[in-house]
Amino acid sequence: MHSYTAPLRDMRFVLKELSGLEQVARLPGYEDATPDMVDAILEEAARFAGGVLAPLNASGDRTGAHWDKQGVTMPPGFREAYQQFVANGWTGLAANPEYGGQGLPLLLSAAVQEMWKSANMAFSLCPMLTIGAAETIELVASDELKARYLPLLVSGEWTGTMNLTEPQAGSDLAAIRARAEPQTDGTYRLFGQKIFITYGEHDLAANTVHLVLARLPNAPAGVKGISLFLVPKRLVNDDGSLGAQNDVLCTSIENKLGIHASPTCVMLYGESGRGAEGYLLGAPHQGLATMFIMMNAARFAVGLEGLALSELAYQKAVAYAKSRVQGRAIEGSTDSVPIIRHPDVRRMLMLMRTQTEAMRALAYTVAAAQDAASHEVDPAERDRSAAFVDLLTPVIKGWCTETANELANLCLQVHGGAGYVEETGVAQLLRDARITTIYEGTTGIQANDLVGRKVARDGGAALLGLMHVMQQTCVTLEEHGSEDLAHIAKPLGRAIDALAQAAEYIVNHYGTDVRGVMVGSVPFLRLFGLVAGGWMMARAAHAAQLRIDADQPFEGDVTFCPAKLVSARFYADHVLSTAMGLARTVVNGGASALELDEGFF
Repeated sequence: MHSYTAPLRDMRFVLKELSGLEQVARLPGYEDATPDMVDAILEEAARFAGGVLAPLNASGDRTGAHWDKQGVTMPPGFREAYQQFVANGWTGLAANPEYGGQGLPLLLSAAVQEMWKSANMAFSLCPMLTIGAAETIELVASDELKARYLPLLVSGEWTGTMNLTEPQAGSDLAAIRARAEPQTDGTYRLFGQKIFITYGEHDLAANTVHLVLARLPNAPAGVKGISLFLVPKRLVNDDGSLGAQNDVLCTSIENKLGIHASPTCVMLYGESGRGAEGYLLGAPHQGLATMFIMMNAARFAVGLEGLALSELAYQKAVAYAKSRVQGRAIEGSTDSVPIIRHPDVRRMLMLMRTQTEAMRALAYTVAAAQDAASHEVDPAERDRSAAFVDLLTPVIKGWCTETANELANLCLQVHGGAGYVEETGVAQLLRDARITTIYEGTTGIQANDLVGRKVARDGGAALLGLMHVMQQTCVTLEEHGSEDLAHIAKPLGRAIDALAQAAEYIVNHYGTDVRGVMVGSVPFLRLFGLVAGGWMMARAAHAAQLRIDADQPFEGDVTFCPAKLVSARFYADHVLSTAMGLARTVVNGGASALELDEGFF
């Protein structure tokens, strides 16, 4: 079974040539992100991912997490791996130094997180939720709560969760019933049930800090009446030591399709009758807005999961295609050949390779914009970067995860019948990838957000600005004089025009035919993603061509930059060619989808 090797050269190319690591490192507070520091962190993360986490991926899938009345036991090796993870300080890589973090850019953290997710997605979910919980607490909690909880969350010695979903309240959080009763000492007592809580219970850490949505007495109906509370598994004494068990109980974990080693818990608050002690985070009735801080971070992180699983699928497919000898070459050969010689297998591998490259470039670029949005001195530049992040977050989450599922299927197809057998690990890849399009908001929810909030609301202004930048990239490619770059520019220009056509339709018809427009929301998200990916591939090709012109091989490899040109040409020919069809679906597909009466279904 193929394991995982971090694609460090590709990562460094994107960091240095496309996402602007050098510029990010000049932002206030990021001065420690020197080239030597970044390379050392990437190398160490690659060793940990490949040497510690990846070997536990298949065994964790087979064993899974185990629940009994005493709690949840993680698969063999997970506890020891997590202890190493904490000892190496990985949870606090991008966290505030005031609470023990290293204060390094999110851009670097994104590359490191990609490695965790490729090597062992189930393991990676625990630190992912902990990082999100710590960020939320830092932004909205009182100084007392920050001092008490953040250092141990940032170190990873304690873990964090978010508790939104209830049996009757999935995507519709307005239906939440969990309640919080105020106490005379300023605390609250929480009662209710939460489901689908990732790492709600486990044996990796001494304490778990739950962020829980609940209603105060006499709260307004709907989402305007939801508040957010910090509820520890174990109470914390004034001196920082752990106290009594809180009234928080995991009653079971789900038997799931994939990510078997990640415990997905049913949590009860106040089961004993006394209520789970909790602390209000932020203002009353503003819990959903506060929780969106964590949700948006989680959505970007799930988009990274799509990228990471795509990389793993590509590596598995390449390793198998090179080793599997089957059939004669189509042009004729004396002996059987490795299946990588067959044209259709080569096409599938290129689809996997190029879309993974495009996702990585786009995700890292959004991460760099998040760094600028939080650390840039110039207010106008901060606002511009924040708008870019806001626009692209649903695309990163939706497009990267949907593409990951497609590439996992291609990986199985390359393996043929062997891929259908558990021992190859492809089945686990498929099962693990499937959840990414669902949790933290389904693809449909991401598309609704993109179309309704990010495009229609401002008349498409933010998207128009981005498309103008994309068009300038086409001009740059055409002006260079390279035949390869000109070949890439033309399909990209047509794809941008298709995106513009679809966006114009949305802006002009959202107010009069919202149902018809929303039929095309997911095709529009896909269109946006593949065009944005094409823009990234074009930028990569331009950077590679400039290095070829200057006789400056990237990291001394004379084959690397020419390969980037080939990848960009393939993406233009095979992926961007679908843009026009998606645009037609957005513009023309609403009526036929809604015409039949519900009784016909």
